[in-house]
Amino acid sequence: MKNLISLFYTNLFLTRRLTAALIGCSIIFVVSFFMEWLGILPYLFFGTLMVLMLLDILLLYRTRNGVFARRQAPDRLSNGDENELAVYIENFYPFTIQAGIIDEIPHQFQKRDVWFKTSVQPRRNKTLTYILKPLKRGEYDFGLIRVFVHSPIGLLSRRYNFKEEEVLPVYPSFLQMRQYELMAISNRLNELGIKKIRRLGNSMEFEQIKTYVPGDDYRDINWKASARQGSLMTNSYTDEKSQQVYCIVDKSRAMKMPFEGLSLLDYAINASLVLSNVALLKEDKAGLITIGERTGAVIPAERKPAHINKILEVLYKEKTRYLETNMEMLYSTVRRVIKQRSLVVFFTNYESLSALQRHLPFLKRIASFHLLLVVFFENTELKKVSQEPATDVEGIYIKTIAEKFAYDKKLIVKELAKHGIQSILTTPQNLTVNAVNRYLELKARQKI
Repeated sequence: MKNLISLFYTNLFLTRRLTAALIGCSIIFVVSFFMEWLGILPYLFFGTLMVLMLLDILLLYRTRNGVFARRQAPDRLSNGDENELAVYIENFYPFTIQAGIIDEIPHQFQKRDVWFKTSVQPRRNKTLTYILKPLKRGEYDFGLIRVFVHSPIGLLSRRYNFKEEEVLPVYPSFLQMRQYELMAISNRLNELGIKKIRRLGNSMEFEQIKTYVPGDDYRDINWKASARQGSLMTNSYTDEKSQQVYCIVDKSRAMKMPFEGLSLLDYAINASLVLSNVALLKEDKAGLITIGERTGAVIPAERKPAHINKILEVLYKEKTRYLETNMEMLYSTVRRVIKQRSLVVFFTNYESLSALQRHLPFLKRIASFHLLLVVFFENTELKKVSQEPATDVEGIYIKTIAEKFAYDKKLIVKELAKHGIQSILTTPQNLTVNAVNRYLELKARQKI
């Protein structure tokens, strides 16, 4: 009996309908003191309400396990992307239920409104989907699924708790990686903003001899093969393969700056993952180096099938450091690890020309051995400020400072170009497209 009372106390709740009925009953009792002609009407109303409550309890507790619910979630979540999750609910009651469902999502989302209201017919099931967008890598703890069930009477609700506690890791944007992977396989990267590059000549990688078709370069016609075959045959060339592409990710405090919830480091990590995967699909070798005040992870360039998973696992653990980048150590690491000429993509951020000047001697040394591409970020907030009209002296001052910082970014691009260093100045949301685009451009122009 004690356990039954405890069960009712912890899992039985009043609904708004019952609350309104009790308030109405109280009002009728108060009014009956002044209007004696109401007689026993308040007692009849209260008695009917009690009978309905008992009947509601009977309907809710007659079935021992009236509903079942579980969370349907992927094995891991993708950082910065919209991940689809679902709650599956099944009704074992012999009547249609009204259910309110709470999924206890991780505290990192700071959301308390993951609440679903639905009806489920008897002996039927339903799946409710919702979207979560994590903005930080790491482990996310999911809690219970709580289901509040109402019978057709709707005076009381019974709560069910389902222990669906689980920990899901949030990895760098593998959803974005798959999106680019499918485009690269089908040669449709231009649909995602990857522009086509006109070839300035043929690469030296011979592929095959094939039948000539209109549009082929007549300079590639193989006359000896044509004479043997009796029809025009042409040499077919392909992009050079097995070239090395290294992504260097700066983990210093310059990459801590947030943009739309994600830090610049997370944008760089997502872009590095996509670029490495596209390079592997193009049959090049992909490598990774992370750098802060000391050298972090180092993954030599390879082209093995499981190599991208190795890069993904390393990027998952990387965090922002709070000191400046040790460029001397970066240079020595590059010289020690990268033994042949490679494309080196350095993801970092410069807010002023003086910041570049501190790094420039080491960047010039790296560029003397490899094709160096420096990728840094445009400050979109400052750009908005510089474009707003100034209405007072303070506004003019702020706008002038913002324009100076924006101009410094352009000077950085010119300074790098003066020393033969490739660069990309990009907004964070366009980072991945611009990085992949430049890689394909350099590869098509045979500069690696």
